[in-house]
Amino acid sequence: MSARHFLSLMDCTPEELVSVIRRGIELKDLRNRGVLFEPLKNRVLGMIFEKSSTRTRVSFEAGMIQLGGQAIFLSSRDTQLGRGEPIADSAKVMSSMLDAVMIRTFAHSTVTEFSANSRVPVINGLSDDLHPCQLLADIQTFLEHRGSIQGKTVAWIGDGNNMCNSYIEAAIQFDFQLRVACPEGYEPDARFLAQAGDRVTLVRDPRDAVIGAHLVSTDVWTSMGQEDETTKRLAQFAPYQVNRALLDLAAPDVLFMHCLPAHRGEEISLDLLDDPRSVAWDQAENRLHAQKALLEFLVPPSYHHA
Repeated sequence: MSARHFLSLMDCTPEELVSVIRRGIELKDLRNRGVLFEPLKNRVLGMIFEKSSTRTRVSFEAGMIQLGGQAIFLSSRDTQLGRGEPIADSAKVMSSMLDAVMIRTFAHSTVTEFSANSRVPVINGLSDDLHPCQLLADIQTFLEHRGSIQGKTVAWIGDGNNMCNSYIEAAIQFDFQLRVACPEGYEPDARFLAQAGDRVTLVRDPRDAVIGAHLVSTDVWTSMGQEDETTKRLAQFAPYQVNRALLDLAAPDVLFMHCLPAHRGEEISLDLLDDPRSVAWDQAENRLHAQKALLEFLVPPSYHHA
């Protein structure tokens, strides 16, 4: 049987996604109660990083250890991948020794090519196109605080980046309305918009996006690899800062999320993460729990010897 991969939210059915998220809540409860639960004993996750990381590395590595397994950190600087070994060759070798692989990379094709040549599950820990693991944590956070996100209205403010693309896929899979407010020229990828149809509305004015929204989310204006565009972006995105006044236009029970790291004073006002409507710290912690549920879903449990 070929391995199940998680490169995008579209790799699972809506039912599977909901069950992974509900499982994340259960695993969080087990950890909070100090219950030892190690279904992945002796399992090893390889973690390939072409981009630096805090939350992705800590959550996958800690999660794997908490599930009884181990994780190996592989930076492209320290492996043959960084010296030009074909991705397919690396995938064949690594997947013969590992039980799963998580990749955090630039080109999305790196993830698709690796998974096509891997005999074990491959997880997209972030690519320039998508950030599906973050969305599992976001939806789990919403579920914990407000219940099901189905039928709700979500506003994405700022750059039509990989996070925005994953929010578009989430709108399809979790059945909510998404309004994207971005400057001209920074729209999300057209193929994601086409897939979503009338679930996603593109607007220019962030106020139009947040009116009545139940969830407002944003991200930094300059992502990794775009540093040379910083000055230009700061000018174009200035009207897209999420602050308390903007949040006041949303639903009374709105939640604010940010996948972090945040540039306070840029995409968010200096005080926004301290606003009672912000759940960014819960959201960050939930990367751990949602990804443990994902690992449990994808990786077969360890063998029991007689």
